[in-house]
Amino acid sequence: MIDIKFLRENPDAVKENIKKKFQDHKLPLVDEVIELDAQARKTQQEADNLRAERNKLSKQIGALMSQGKKEEAEEVKKQVNAQAKTLEELAEKEKEYSEKVTKIMMTIPNIIDPSVPIGKNDEENVEIQKYGEPLVPDFEIPYHTDIMERLKGIDLDSARKVAGNGFYYLMGDIARLHSAVISYARDFMIDRGFTYCIPPFMIRSNVVTGVMSFDEMDAMMYKIEGEDLYLIGTSEHSMIGKFIDTIIPETELPKTLTSYSPCFRKEKGAHGLEERGVYRIHQFEKQEMIVVCKPEESPVWFERLWQNTVDLFRSLDIPVRTLECCSGDLADLKVKSIDVEAWSPRQKKYFEVGSCSNLGDAQARRLKIRVNAENGKYFAHTLNNTVVAPPRMLIAFLENNLQEDGSVKIPKALQPYMGGKTEIR
Repeated sequence: MIDIKFLRENPDAVKENIKKKFQDHKLPLVDEVIELDAQARKTQQEADNLRAERNKLSKQIGALMSQGKKEEAEEVKKQVNAQAKTLEELAEKEKEYSEKVTKIMMTIPNIIDPSVPIGKNDEENVEIQKYGEPLVPDFEIPYHTDIMERLKGIDLDSARKVAGNGFYYLMGDIARLHSAVISYARDFMIDRGFTYCIPPFMIRSNVVTGVMSFDEMDAMMYKIEGEDLYLIGTSEHSMIGKFIDTIIPETELPKTLTSYSPCFRKEKGAHGLEERGVYRIHQFEKQEMIVVCKPEESPVWFERLWQNTVDLFRSLDIPVRTLECCSGDLADLKVKSIDVEAWSPRQKKYFEVGSCSNLGDAQARRLKIRVNAENGKYFAHTLNNTVVAPPRMLIAFLENNLQEDGSVKIPKALQPYMGGKTEIR
């Protein structure tokens, strides 16, 4: 959510940003919110003036009573009582205007970074760099669930009976591999100075609306019936929520956390062949990283965060590339975003395995995450990035480490987490 003062003083800049996001249907909202904001401030001023007048009259009543002028005091009291009703009406009107302003402001997209390429959707994202040589072996690489089934590592049929489509049972060495990747990613981030955290897996609605847009919320979140609780779609939600309504001493910044959690997502819509199996599912586990920092430090942390993901995948001999997300592919709260994609030898192309985002002060403004500095308070900047998200990461792992005889080799970095195994057969 952008600053209402910025919108008030720079309406054309906000409108231009909306155009860059290809959300022209939101352009009228800028003028609407300016008008509502003016009405809210006008009403607030009327209420403040009336409160001042009431205070003045209250002192007058006291003076009249002390002089024994009870009848005159009673007449003034009538004025005060009449003003009380007017003040109540003004307060209700001010609240109504303010709520409308907030609701609209939460749908107006954040101001994107000047470096973000302009484009309508993910097809116009821009490749930045490739890491590692994307190889295609001489032998055929099966679909990822076929690899898992041959290794007795997955049971989709039983999962469908138990929970429906979009769920799975991981078994044996594949299940162990899944846990090994998560544990390795945890230690990888701890070694880079991040504090490990296991957060709540459910969050309240005020945290949900603080960390994501309404469109994202509707498309992703599962609501707990009868409770003001949602299952998290990523641990970023509860990790950023950890700092809700707090004032952080500037000397304690940056806050750098890495978290493990299961994730739950609706994943609405039909998906193609390549997104079946365990690519796009309702439940998965993930290692995440978040940073809360000074505004001037967020660009540096943004570069560090996505580089962590690249380094982790390269440590497991998986080729990756980075993509700069274009304006139309950015969620409304994001200032800038980079996707990390892993190489798929079977598809002979890259696919997304992680996303790094700088949200500026948008989440902090919604959640009231402030920093106490020598010169006053300000809103922090927040960033998040995927360290690793099995089982999607397992697809890249299995395809890039599959051997011609059907076995899967285990890179040296992961072998301690697999009990010393060098391959899965």
